[in-house]
Amino acid sequence: MTTPPTVDLAAALTPADLEAARDPVAVSADAAVRERVAASRTLLDGVLGGGQAVYGSTTGFGALVGYAGRADQRDQADNTLAHLGAGHGPDIDPHLARATMLVRTWSLAQGVSGVSAPVVDALVAMLGTSFAPAMPRLGSVGASGDLIPLGAAAQALRGRGHAYVDGVRMPAADALTKAGLDPLRLDGRDALALVNGTSLTTAALALAARRVRTAHRVVQLLTCLLADLLGCDPQFLDERLIARFRHDGAVHVAGVMRAALSGATPSGTRPLQEPYSIRCAPQLLGAAEDALRHVDGVVAADLGAVSDNPLFFPRADAGDVVHGGNFFGQPAAFAADVLTMVTAQVGNLAERQLDLLVDPARNGGLPPMLAAGPGQQHGLQGVQLAATALIADIRRDAMPASIQSLPTNLHNQDVVPFGTQAALRALDQAASLRLITGSLALGLRQAAHVGTRLPGAPGCARILDALAAAIEPIDPDRPLERDVRVAADTVENSLNFGF
Repeated sequence: MTTPPTVDLAAALTPADLEAARDPVAVSADAAVRERVAASRTLLDGVLGGGQAVYGSTTGFGALVGYAGRADQRDQADNTLAHLGAGHGPDIDPHLARATMLVRTWSLAQGVSGVSAPVVDALVAMLGTSFAPAMPRLGSVGASGDLIPLGAAAQALRGRGHAYVDGVRMPAADALTKAGLDPLRLDGRDALALVNGTSLTTAALALAARRVRTAHRVVQLLTCLLADLLGCDPQFLDERLIARFRHDGAVHVAGVMRAALSGATPSGTRPLQEPYSIRCAPQLLGAAEDALRHVDGVVAADLGAVSDNPLFFPRADAGDVVHGGNFFGQPAAFAADVLTMVTAQVGNLAERQLDLLVDPARNGGLPPMLAAGPGQQHGLQGVQLAATALIADIRRDAMPASIQSLPTNLHNQDVVPFGTQAALRALDQAASLRLITGSLALGLRQAAHVGTRLPGAPGCARILDALAAAIEPIDPDRPLERDVRVAADTVENSLNFGF
């Protein structure tokens, strides 16, 4: 039996941890974690006992903060969650739901949210199973946290609504039983702490950034394989040339590409200057690298943040309850929109390279559409059509979400970041980008079958060998949807070759 990976709540949370949360994970909380959770809860109990107003514990929510909440704290949990049952659309992917709950667990374990220890324990137990709350995609504006999706998650943990176990959707009460979990008991503070943060936005952005970065690295290697198969002169990667460009990302990318192309020799039959989709690739992908570094920084900050309200800061003598707006996900909104721009341009580059590869006027005389028998066969024709449709879809949906602020909640939320929409879209587009890179990889494998020279660079040869071992030539025509995905998997695995 495979031992599940471990996530330590006392250590920094990483995008790799969120990827691992697709399956059961062992989440550990040491004594220091438990002590700080208990300390913030003791502070909450003390201020409530002293009659101090605490948002969500003694008050209504949002624009109704000026009204008293329910006197019984168990009833206050219902008061918090019932009105948030207004989400729409399809469920988010169960993997993303689990990643979201891991982010929320880590945040609550920092000991400034005032939650009761059983809440953290219940989340840890849930993550050790295949349970995933059913969370609606539509309903959050990314301000005051991801209220409606997280509200559905909290209800599922109570046995209300729906959830998934082993990927199967069912009533949440049945899912808890099947997973061996007890329904979670909440008071008002527990309920608000579960929903009043940007954990869905953060999880979606982190997963999207990780996947776009993988595709970005893949396109670097596929560009090198394309240049090698066609016999392009690699001078467009000259170290002196790139150094004069003065952008760190381009310097880094060109270095990676020079290593991958090491050993390649020009054919002498190509034009003096290649089309921009080859010649300007290090500049384009370098700019993407610079942008991705910014996104990586936002992801790291958000994974280490507590996006809750209010926060509790215990002291030896008492402590402070501080109300504010850490749930306002503007950094993630901006970063997700930047990620969308990167996805669109990297995808556009890969699609244009595929277009060059199937065109006999530019591919060195290879058959049109790389068909083994043009007319009788059609090679990459269907794959190129799909790749063009994919990049058109990405580009059509690239309008920034972070500038679409609309007031809501009686103008309590009079500006909103729409980070949730931006991050979910970026995650969707990362999946489309992967299909485009898989399409290009499949084209390169077919190009070798219909007449390109063999790669001169050992690194490029290893990539082509891996593709040839995984995918049969397109000869004769066949449905290629699966081959595109296999090609994407294969080249991603090639990233381990050490470029």
